[in-house]
Amino acid sequence: MVEVLGIALGVGFTLTAVLLHYAKGTGWEPAEDVSTTLLERRAAAVPETDFAEPMNRSIGGGGAAIPAGTADAEGELAGDAEEAETGFDPEAIPDEEVEHYEIEFGKEGETIEVANNETILEAGEDEDWDLPYSCRQGQCLSCSGHIADGPAEDFVKHSNNDTLSDEEMENGYCLTCTAHPTTDFTIETGETP
Repeated sequence: MVEVLGIALGVGFTLTAVLLHYAKGTGWEPAEDVSTTLLERRAAAVPETDFAEPMNRSIGGGGAAIPAGTADAEGELAGDAEEAETGFDPEAIPDEEVEHYEIEFGKEGETIEVANNETILEAGEDEDWDLPYSCRQGQCLSCSGHIADGPAEDFVKHSNNDTLSDEEMENGYCLTCTAHPTTDFTIETGETP
């Protein structure tokens, strides 16, 4: 009988202690969330940059250097030689000469119309697709894509390409951040040579 009485009293005291603990509380309160304030202070301390895109996913960025061309006697570059030296300029296409092409994005499983003065990357982003990129200036391989139908030059013109070799372009690789369509084709984004 003593053991039963002892156990009952022990259980009673334990339950009373637990109930008093939860009724009274511990007095502990969580610390104030300062993460937003801290991030705002850090952002204010970082100077503005001249990068092409402030929220760029890459480390670095910056402007592309365009090599100087050789001028003829009048000081002007020849048409094809100028394009080879400075790259294709999509902004130079008059509005009445803008053409649209059907581009199938293999991994996204959709076909969309892309203008020849718009990049493959821009067109995909307009569809809210999270396509890979970094510099947006043709200086890295982050945005590269693969055209399985043949050499990239048969399907796109690059406004700048400091990265891909002639052999890689011959194998169908392009930089979606500077590639402008010249005909209909299918592309697999996120494919690196």
